[in-house]
Order: sequence, then structure tokens, then C-alpha cells
Amino acid sequence: MTAHPGDGQSRNVPALMLAAIGVVFGDIGTSPLYALKETFAGHHAMALDKANILGVLSLMFWAITIIVSFKYVIIIMRADNRGEGGSLSLLALVSRAAEGHGRLPIIVSSLGIFAAALFYGDSIITPAISVLSAVEGLRIAAPNLEQWVVPLTIAILVVLFAIQSHGTDLVGKLFGPVMLVWFGTLAVLGVKNMALAPSVLSALSPHHAIALIFREGWTAFLALGSVVLCVTGAEALYTDMGHFGRLPIRLAWYMFVLPALILNYFGQGALLISDPAAIANPFFKLAPTAMALPLVILATLATVIASQAVISGAFSVTRQAIQLGLLPRMEIIHTSKDEMGQIYLPFVNWLLLLLVIALVLGFQTSSNLAAAYGVAVTGTMVIDALLVGTVMLLIWKWNPRKVKIMVGGFLVVDLAFFLANSIKIPDGGWFPLIAGGLLFTVMATWKHGRQRLLAKLRAEAFPVEDFLASLSDRVPRVPGTAVFLTGTSEGVPIALLHNMKHNKIIHERVVLLTVQVEERPFVPEADRLEHRLLAPNFHRLFLRYGFMESPNIPKALAHARSDQLGFFYEPMSVSYFVSRETLIPLPKQGWADKRDQVFAALARMATSAMDYFHLPSNRVVELGSQIEI
Repeated sequence: MTAHPGDGQSRNVPALMLAAIGVVFGDIGTSPLYALKETFAGHHAMALDKANILGVLSLMFWAITIIVSFKYVIIIMRADNRGEGGSLSLLALVSRAAEGHGRLPIIVSSLGIFAAALFYGDSIITPAISVLSAVEGLRIAAPNLEQWVVPLTIAILVVLFAIQSHGTDLVGKLFGPVMLVWFGTLAVLGVKNMALAPSVLSALSPHHAIALIFREGWTAFLALGSVVLCVTGAEALYTDMGHFGRLPIRLAWYMFVLPALILNYFGQGALLISDPAAIANPFFKLAPTAMALPLVILATLATVIASQAVISGAFSVTRQAIQLGLLPRMEIIHTSKDEMGQIYLPFVNWLLLLLVIALVLGFQTSSNLAAAYGVAVTGTMVIDALLVGTVMLLIWKWNPRKVKIMVGGFLVVDLAFFLANSIKIPDGGWFPLIAGGLLFTVMATWKHGRQRLLAKLRAEAFPVEDFLASLSDRVPRVPGTAVFLTGTSEGVPIALLHNMKHNKIIHERVVLLTVQVEERPFVPEADRLEHRLLAPNFHRLFLRYGFMESPNIPKALAHARSDQLGFFYEPMSVSYFVSRETLIPLPKQGWADKRDQVFAALARMATSAMDYFHLPSNRVVELGSQIEI
């Protein structure tokens, strides 16, 4: 996978289509394991008769058409941030356009942060429900192994998370071919079983969906909570756009994935019409008994791949959130020398594993987990519709009336699904909401706290001009270059003042270095570095990165030319000075006090600047300071 997408026209489109099939469509591609079953055998089951089956199939077909094929693939995938997609990319894109429009930037920022928070809730549920639903096929293939379903699911998940630190390059090469076989199998099983009741094809007409809603009323509304399971994973098409480009994803969807999914759902519907008892597990009942075990193995591989894509997505979104100032610094390990997008975050990995195992143990079955699934997905759909509506108005300059009609149509569908899923909250839907709410609080608290801290540091900073004027010839100059890291672009870093105060020396060359993260995915090398000469042998440098990049200060300095730096860079003569601030919250009333306590705790947990910026440990001097907030 490459980091810079384009639209795929100038790249190997067939190869990218195969790769996209392996990564992008895992979540939505494994939905046939449980989506139709939950509608007729879940917590709010409908009566299993032919009219209802045709109505539900029609709802599924039109949900996939409106939400995935039109809203995401045609409309939202146009809203790329220099080729990158996803909630945080969309947030960065919209934030720039919303500046100067009153309170709109605050509203947009809150929506984007909450969408990212909900993504984590989805990242926890997807591996649990996907792998569990696949292993549950043992109840059909080998009923005597039923008691091993939960232990085997946990074992598979532990292995999956344990291999993350080794990178996914080797396994990733198998993703495309395995998922190609998976979707081919979905299509073949679907076509084979549609012969049992060819009348299911009439469900392509929306009149069956409309008739179901009018006939069943409240029951049909509740059924939307299960129907929406067929579109879970739709946002992955947008999130992974940066890896593969729009064209390969669109072609893979329309030419291969979409037909396979529709054929399989309709095949399950035909099977249920001819044999209602197959509702116990309609997906695995599609295959002959002799093929049940191989299908369980293939389904397990497909769900592991779907889970891998979600885990990798959680790593990527976390890095973006750190770079955009929404989360404290964490250890980021690059697992590939060639692909900058392949990263591993130990803290996120093991926290996800613990939560996923807790879900499997707590809910026990995919049917119970389905009750928790959908709330986060539909919430994200609503937010995406609002954000892309802002893009239509402020960036694309579409006619406001056209925007109202289109976004209004999206919201009618999205809110119907969201409200139907809200009924699931007592049955497990509370989990992604609580997880999302906690993460939203953490990200909003960190962002607000960092803004206040930087404002305080800026206000109290000692002006550079005054510092230079106060230097006298009596201060000894020692050989070498001192690089002082500072989060602000003005004033003298606290570390420099402390060094002068305690060591009473100054290096012959002083560099004030600020790392800035811009609201674009990648910064071209030509724009990476900015140099300002403040005085002879006294420099200010700005290193700029995109929110999809991981800063590496020594590497950036080593690759820069002397005329860009303003001096000759000798790695062995450089010392890095880092200020480690200890935050002391002042007593306040109510939530403000709790918020400052949380921010201070998060700051203590953050990875050190030395590790995050890849500074050589033997050339780093840390100077502590206390700051009251």
C-alpha cells in the first residue's frame, strides 16, 4: 500500500482493486454472517414469512444502494483531503473552510471528534462479532464442539493481536486472494440457493420495503436496527481511500463486492422461504453439510482479515488524532521500512484486545453482540452526512437548495437507522456510546488543555530580543549545537532559560526548534523546513508534518541542506534540550477542576518527546519545570 493515492489512473488499477478487496471490504463483506439472521432471530425478531422476507431483502438492497453505493462511494469519497479520507481527514478539511463562520468551527470540530470517538467503539465490536459469528459455524459443522466456540474465538483474537508488533506485510499479501475467494463463495452460494425460490428477485423493487413498513409499522422500524448491519463497514471505503485511490475502490465495489453481497443476501432469503428452519444460521445452511467445515474455516479467515483492517485503522486514526492535538503522544513503531502507513501502537493494541475479550466473554454470542452493534455505525453516518454537507456548501460551492435536499435525504435514512438502533441501548448499545463518550471527553479535554497550556506558555515567554540583549561576553560559549525543542513559535524555551540559570553556559550555536502539524495528510519535502536567523549563531527552525506522518527530527535535519538549515549539521556535535513540564492544577469549582485533573494525568502518561521525535537518548538533556494551570 502506498501513502499517496491520487485517483488510481496512473497506477496499477487491477492490483489496487485486489488489494482493496482484501483490506477495504472486510467489515461489510462479513456482514452476511449475521445481518439477515438477526432480523428474524434477534432481539426484535420479525415474523418469518415470505412477505416479510421479501420486505427485509428490499430494505437491505436499498440501504446498500443509498448509503454505500451513492452516499459513500459517489458523494463522500469526493470529499478527500489531498487524497486521504476518514472522519479526521474530513474534520481537517472542513475546519479550514469553516473559519470565519461564527460558531461553525466549534460545531464542526465537536462533530469530527465524536465521529472519531465512535470509530473506536466500532473497532472494539467488529473483531468480536466478526470472529465469533464465523466460529459459531461449528454449531452447524461440528455440533459436538459447540462448547469450544467462545474459547476458540478468544484464542484466535489473542493470536491476531499478538502478531501486530511483527507487522502485517506478509499476512497482508494474502488478504486480497483470500477475500477474492470469500466474495466468490458468497456469490456462488447465493446463486445456488436462489434457485430454491427465484421470486426473491422481486425484492429489487422498493415496493416490498414500503409495503413492509406500512404493514408491520413499529416492528418494521425495529427491524431497521438489524437491517443496518448489512452496511456496517461503509465508512472503511472512505477511510482507506488514501491507500488505494477512489477509482480502484469504486471499481472493486461495483464490479465485484456489491454483486456478491446482494446475491448472498438474496440466496439466504430464498433458503428461508423454502426452509424457515434454516433461520438457526442461514449463512452456513447455504452450503451442503459436507462443505460446512471448510466454509467455517474460510469465514474465520475472512473475519480475521476484517478485524485486521479495523485494528490497522485504529492505529492510523490514533496517529492522526495525536498529530492533530486530540490525544497525548504515544509510542508509534513502524513495522515496515518501505510502507510508512504500516505502524503499531502497543498501548492501543493491548487495550483493544482486553476490551474485545471482555465483549466476547460478556455477550457470549454474535446475536447478543449484534444488539451492541449499529449504534456507533449509524451515529458516524449521521455525522458524516452533516460534515459532507458543510463541504458541499463551503468548498464545492453547491447550490444551497440542492445541498438541503441531498443532505436532508441522507439524514432521513441515517436518522431512521440511528433511532431504530437506539432501541438497542439497554441490550448492549450502551457500550459503544459509553466508549465513544469517554474517548470524546478525553480528546476534547486534551485539545482544550493543550490550547490553554500553549496560550499560557506564549503569554509568559521571555521575548527573544530581550534574551539576546541580556547575553554578555562573560557567558561562556561551549562548542557544539544546542537544539531546544519548543511548542511555541515565539519567545525563549523554558529549557534554554533553565540551562542558562543552572549551567551558566551557552552553546556556540543555538537552535530553537518547533514541530508543527498541518491540517493536510502529507507535507512535501520542499515545505518541510523553514529557517529564520534571529542573530549570529542563533536560529529558529520550523519542521512541518502532515497528520498522516510521524515526526523524526534527526532524520529531517540530516536530510536538510546547509543552506536550508542556516548551518552545517553534524549529528555528533548536536545536543537536544527538552523541557518536561509538570502540570499543577489550581483548585477550581465543578467540572473545570475535574477537567484540569484529567488533562494533568494525560500529560503524565504521554510518551516522552525523546521517544516520540526519535531523538538519540545519549544526546538528550531533559530539564523539568512546573506549570500551574
